[in-house]
Amino acid sequence: MNLYRSARAVAGASGDSVIDWQSAAEGAKAATDPGSLELEPGEREAYARDVREARAAVRAVSGAEFDVPDTVEIQNRHHWIDANVETFERVMGALETPASAFPGAARTINTGTMTVLLAFLGRNVLGQYDPLLLADTPSEDHALYFVRPNIHKAADALEVDVDRFRRWIAFHEVTHAAEFGAAPWLSEHLEERMQDGIADLSTGSFNKAAFKDLDAAMTVVEGYAELLMDHAFDDEYEDLRRKLDERRQGRSPLQRLFRRLLGLGLKERQYERGKNFFEHVVAVRDVETASRVWDRPENLPTQDELDSPGLWIQRMGR
Repeated sequence: MNLYRSARAVAGASGDSVIDWQSAAEGAKAATDPGSLELEPGEREAYARDVREARAAVRAVSGAEFDVPDTVEIQNRHHWIDANVETFERVMGALETPASAFPGAARTINTGTMTVLLAFLGRNVLGQYDPLLLADTPSEDHALYFVRPNIHKAADALEVDVDRFRRWIAFHEVTHAAEFGAAPWLSEHLEERMQDGIADLSTGSFNKAAFKDLDAAMTVVEGYAELLMDHAFDDEYEDLRRKLDERRQGRSPLQRLFRRLLGLGLKERQYERGKNFFEHVVAVRDVETASRVWDRPENLPTQDELDSPGLWIQRMGR
């Protein structure tokens, strides 16, 4: 880790965009230890086996026909940063027109902010199913990453078996692959909401409806993943969830503030809110009824229905 090199990369931000993405990636990697990718014998096969068995279990529970990426990537932190800086650049493309009276200073500040965000996430993300939203070519349909150094670090911190923990992460990410496979329209739906919201931000306005729709959709994505995990994972995992929750609560005030600024507190709220919604639906009806959220975009619950699942059940009928 070299903070001087990171600061120099940010200070050297240039170009015509509001963010120098290459400098942001270089700065984030300079500030982040890449971690070890020295795989133990059989470890690569274990990742592949976890994903394969998760796919079979999730297919059986959900009834959805879906596939996982042909290549499962075992990454270090620098690999994750490189992969995701491209995603951030695609999603935030609508902001690529400087509006400041001092574009050079604004570019440096924006690049520094993105550097800090990428570095923080690169040190904390465990696994990721990436639907590659806004990808330029149809062949780039999805990807599955595991950040090995973070998985091992978290397993050590939580004092849990690393193989079991890795398998749990694999199941969770495969549930997301199931969602996008069950709903071919979901990628386009999310892309449209993101583009609408970011395009308005670039003009100085806030598209409340677009971001509320995006929040509702992501709440469903996270909640349904938890539902599938409850039914598909072939082991108890309440201890893993409890230890992760305790770890979150034990963070310092500065860490909690930083997570809120990055929107990670919102993601955790989406988990809980979505989980509560689907638990109610399954208790009143069944998993098959819950899976109707993926039949068409109109079946996604509204913000009011997420808080009152009975309204959604009533709208869906029999």
